[in-house]
Amino acid sequence: MSTSTPVDGKASGPATTARGRIPGAVWAALAVVYVVWGSTYLGIRIVVETMPPFLSAGARFITAGLLLSAVVAWRYGPAALRATRAQLGSAALVGLLLILGGNGLVVLAETSVPSGLAALLVAAVPMWVVVLRTSSGDRPPLRTLAGVLVGLAGLAVLTGPGLSGEVRLSGVLLVVAASVLWSLGSFSAPRLRLPANPFTGSAYQMVAGGVAAVVVGLLRGEHRGLDPAAFSTASWLALGYLTIVGSLVGFTAYVWLLQAAPLSLVSTYAYVNPVVAVALGTLILDEALTWPILVGGAIVVAAVGVIVSTERRK
Repeated sequence: MSTSTPVDGKASGPATTARGRIPGAVWAALAVVYVVWGSTYLGIRIVVETMPPFLSAGARFITAGLLLSAVVAWRYGPAALRATRAQLGSAALVGLLLILGGNGLVVLAETSVPSGLAALLVAAVPMWVVVLRTSSGDRPPLRTLAGVLVGLAGLAVLTGPGLSGEVRLSGVLLVVAASVLWSLGSFSAPRLRLPANPFTGSAYQMVAGGVAAVVVGLLRGEHRGLDPAAFSTASWLALGYLTIVGSLVGFTAYVWLLQAAPLSLVSTYAYVNPVVAVALGTLILDEALTWPILVGGAIVVAAVGVIVSTERRK
């Protein structure tokens, strides 16, 4: 999952829009976002096979946040890490919503929910953002609202595996709650006073959310009887992948794309990621492709496509 959403943001790419040609570097960065963020659901599923959910998520984001802080200090100078109390407070709030609420609940849910299903449920984030915008007084186009209604119908179909007992309904509801919290964090971020450097803001968000995830893990008793020797090699490798590739490489590519490419192109990650996640879950973990997942997933992805394509015309 990313640390922001483009549905309610602004981005432009003069170099790509003026000539109508998209440079190879943009396609390369877009491919990274497609594959890396689509694969994070698979990585999470492998991590929680032998590692505690919140403690592993906390360790991932604290490490990624500290590494990103070091990169920012090296690239832009130590002064780039300076932030006011208000900015730190805003970053912590966004981190709690995105990292603890959005990502943390997904990690917990994937102890019982297939990675592909989790990704399809999270794909509804652009829909929840539209709902938040509408509740705040904004008036999205009717086509956008229609996309939200269609998407909600898709979510109803996706909950079928939980209602039928094929997966835990509690896990499905956790992912839905995670997507709502992620949407709230993404919706709030542009309206809060965050550090001017987006990488600095993201680093503080990851550290704050990671620390909160560790606290929640301790409160849940995940440390009791914890035996790191019992963690599988696959889980260690997946955690390292999520930390370095998922959090650092993927986010860096995304932030660069927001500055170098048209928003209409960057936004496509919202409906490509779940397709990648479902494919990887099926091929690597042999996750079942049931009719509710196929039909509901197709409806949600189509609805997100309608919303994104409509919003980018505004």
